[in-house]
Formats: sequence, C-alpha cells, structure tokens
Amino acid sequence: MARFAHTVTVAALDRGWFEEAAGALVDLLDASREGPGGSVVLADGRAVEGLRLLKGRHLRSGARYGEVTAAPEGAGKAGRAAETADGPAALASGAGDSSTTPSSVVLRAWRPSHSVEVESLVVEDGMSLKLGLRLTEPRRPRSVEISLSGHQPGGGSLYRFSGRGKADLAAWWAAVDRLPGAPPAVRPPVSGRAVHRLAKARLALTPRPAEDGSWRITVALSVRGRWLLRPVGAVVLLFARGPVERGLREAAESAAREWNTALAELAPLHGEALRAEIADALVNPDGPEAL
Repeated sequence: MARFAHTVTVAALDRGWFEEAAGALVDLLDASREGPGGSVVLADGRAVEGLRLLKGRHLRSGARYGEVTAAPEGAGKAGRAAETADGPAALASGAGDSSTTPSSVVLRAWRPSHSVEVESLVVEDGMSLKLGLRLTEPRRPRSVEISLSGHQPGGGSLYRFSGRGKADLAAWWAAVDRLPGAPPAVRPPVSGRAVHRLAKARLALTPRPAEDGSWRITVALSVRGRWLLRPVGAVVLLFARGPVERGLREAAESAAREWNTALAELAPLHGEALRAEIADALVNPDGPEAL
C-alpha cells in the first residue's frame, strides 16, 4: 500500500453563513416552477440556465432534467427518442459522439426538510457514468453522500469502476470547533473509496483549527493493488510515487486557492443580497461578463 498526504490552510467558513446560503438555495428551487418548453423558472420569472424538464412533474420523484444539445442533421428523430426514453439505454444512443450525447439528472426525492436525492446519467467518450447524490436536511445540511459507477459497454471488467464518498458535516463542525492544540478527530469527517479490478483507493479529509482562526485540512490518499496484482502494483507505485505526490499537492493547493477566492467574495453577503447572488448564479453561472 502507498500513502500520500498533504496539508493546506484555508479560510474558515462560518457555519451560520453556510446554512443560510444552503437554505436560500433550497428555497429558491422549491419556489421554482415549470416554464415554457420545459424550462425551470424562478419565482422572479427568470429561467435557470442549462436546466430543462424532460419528463415527469417538476420537483416530483422521477422528474428528469437535462439539456438536449443540437443534433446533427438527420438525427432529429433519434434525439427526440433519447430525450423521452428512460434510464441508461437512452444515453447509449449518443455514445458514438460525445459532443451530442444527451445527459440527464433524475430527481429521486425532493423533501427539503428531510433529504434531496438526485441521480445523473451521462455517456462521455464511450464511458457510461452514473452519479448519485444524497443531501440530508438540505436547509441545514448534516451530510452529503456520493456514489459513482462507470463502465464501457462491451469493455469487460477492466472498464468498470465504482466509488462512494461521504461528508459528515456535523462531525466536520465538531472537528473545527476544537481548540487549536487539541488532537485531530479520530475519524475523518470526509472520506471516500474507489474500487477497480486492479486497485483500491481511499481518500480522507481531516480539518483542524489553526491559531489564527483559519483551517488546516489534511488530504490523505492511500492506494493498493488487488488480488495477485499487489506486488506488481507496489512496484508501479514505487516509480509513480513522485508524480502522484506532486499531483495531490497541486490539486489540494489549487482547490484551497479557489476556496479562499470564492469565500472572500461571498461571505460578506447576507439576507436578500446573498439570496440575489445565488439566484443570479442559477440564471447565469458564467457571471454578468458573459451576457
């Protein structure tokens, strides 16, 4: 087994602000309605960018959302069939051209006071991907669970993988509320695992408060080969250790910079100003300069 770890410092997120932002987002979506052509319209009449109701009733279990891209000439019937079909088979119809492959998000549950569950289906470069997301107590989030599976049709077991992850937000707040000198949490509040026929990987994020009020977050990754390939995997990881360590470090540092930048822009906003900012982001994710 190979282990890698890197620690970054990020600006602390105020729990009250986070829950206010989450509640505002849920309320905006909960008050939305179906508009012309299946568009999703906020209460102020503006349409959410890139979100279109393809099947079912808005905010009801089984509702399917997506954005159908322009199909090549002569493919109109196939595109309309894929739009109204159900399940992964609908996505396979566009697998030959990733630029025109339809993707969709299926709403499994919309209970803002209890949980929200969505499932995303997409074909990308010949790979069929299924992503599940479950948010507990969305207005004051307590946990986020993610599942991911992928395969290439006809590709065999070497082209299959799966993974699961969970962020226990209650445990996260407890960890960052400790005294700076206290030992870190025994269990990481954020963890995930990925499985492939050849290897397994585990990822964990453990936060702790710093003396200046910021957060120190340790990102830990462990990888090991499976079955008879463990010795081979050990040799491969021996030579790949440098690039993997460098990749983990660069990814963690980049994420920390983006986090700090976004938090500096958004954290001062509260009440109607915060709600308006979130609504604007839903309507125009690229910002006003893209208009």
